[in-house]
Amino acid sequence: MHQALHHSCNSRLCIKHHFSLLQTLFFHSSITPLNFRHEKPLHQQQQSSSRVITKNPKPQNDLELFSTTLIASPTRIQKLIASQSDPLLAKEIFDLASRQPNFRHSYSTYHTLIIKLGNARQFTLMEKLLLQLKRLRIPITPGLFSRLICIYGDAQMPEKALKTFYSIIEFNCKPTSKHLNHVLGILVAHRWFLRPAYDLFRAAHKYGVNPNVKSYNILMKAFCYNDELSVAYKLFNEMLKREVLPDVESYRILMQALCRKSQVTKAMDLLNDMLNKGFVPDTLSYTSLLNSLCRKKKLKEAYKLLCRMKVKGCNPSITHYNTVILGLCREGRASDAIKVLDDMDSNGCLPNLVSYRTLVGGLIDQGMFDDAKKYMEEMLSKDFSPHFSISHLLIKGLCNVGRIEEASEVLVQLLKHGEEPHLGTWEEVIPRICETEEMERLEILLDEVIKVDLTPHTRIVDAGAALEEYLIKKIKANSRKG
Repeated sequence: MHQALHHSCNSRLCIKHHFSLLQTLFFHSSITPLNFRHEKPLHQQQQSSSRVITKNPKPQNDLELFSTTLIASPTRIQKLIASQSDPLLAKEIFDLASRQPNFRHSYSTYHTLIIKLGNARQFTLMEKLLLQLKRLRIPITPGLFSRLICIYGDAQMPEKALKTFYSIIEFNCKPTSKHLNHVLGILVAHRWFLRPAYDLFRAAHKYGVNPNVKSYNILMKAFCYNDELSVAYKLFNEMLKREVLPDVESYRILMQALCRKSQVTKAMDLLNDMLNKGFVPDTLSYTSLLNSLCRKKKLKEAYKLLCRMKVKGCNPSITHYNTVILGLCREGRASDAIKVLDDMDSNGCLPNLVSYRTLVGGLIDQGMFDDAKKYMEEMLSKDFSPHFSISHLLIKGLCNVGRIEEASEVLVQLLKHGEEPHLGTWEEVIPRICETEEMERLEILLDEVIKVDLTPHTRIVDAGAALEEYLIKKIKANSRKG
């Protein structure tokens, strides 16, 4: 008896749930049952509803009653399903509408619900709807398969994406190169699916699909990252034989792979081939080549390529200039790096923080303190903040060659611009000033310090220990004289 009561309660809860769902159908999508087509006062609507119930003794509950009276257009059902945030509720609306006499869902309703279920990872329900479409012989648009393949890809299910491609033809729909490229992109993202991707690429013509340049690029890039450059080259050459015109990305993929293997000469040959065929290389292609040339210490070629870029239709960016400046400074050619930086303005590209930091650092390493000081001041005048390590090296370098006054000037400039010298910088300058007994200069320096906001990084108190030590020594020395 208890079980029967429990079952009865569950049935009532289920009926209540479906009744609420039907209310949603009625009142939130402008769907009206047959008996309620004309608006009437509420008491008349209740009376009409009562007459329907008493007139027809067959319905056993509210769900059966409303399921026999619900009439709505497929368009309204589709809109209601599309508006649901809960995919399972959307599916219930679909099922309830399906039970109505002489009602048939539109393709757009199937499409909307399938995508909604797929995005929610309700793959079992989604695949059942697909089979239903197949059974009813409802034509399917290619766009639906594109979305399904992408959904499986997002869910990290490459096998399902591949199976979907192979099943397209079963729905009387012709696969396209777009479908092929979607699947290839998903497969090559998983290293162990690289060969299945290659097999699909080779078999694509059996399904009436001709791979395009994007198909080749996807595979070429994958094989390059898999350290199979020879296969990528084979695909590139095959493209030319099949009269598939390579694009800028095709060349860039191979050039970047060659640069990663330090085969910059071959990469430059590809660049020349590209230019001879009328292509304009993109900025990424030039960045890869410049980086590789600088790493191989072919700085003359790097500078020539930088100058050549603008002539060939690609204006050098700040990244290209900074790459060459860094390469020159690393090889002890800071004077040449100065020329590159000075050329930037005339080419409509302004140096940035990285440009100045790299150049000043390179000049200091070569002991070119006058130029380093000049560009440090230019850097500060443009409100660029030098890294504390660079300012420290400049001040230390000036101190080491006995140019204490200039070191003090740099420190004062830093303080005026609100920069916070490192403790090591203070420890470098103050003892040097103390050793030369230039107390007047020290007083000027300390006056500048007081004018700025001191922070924990400034550590002037710690650095003052050197000054204290110096003063103690002077007092003791004077005491002995006395």
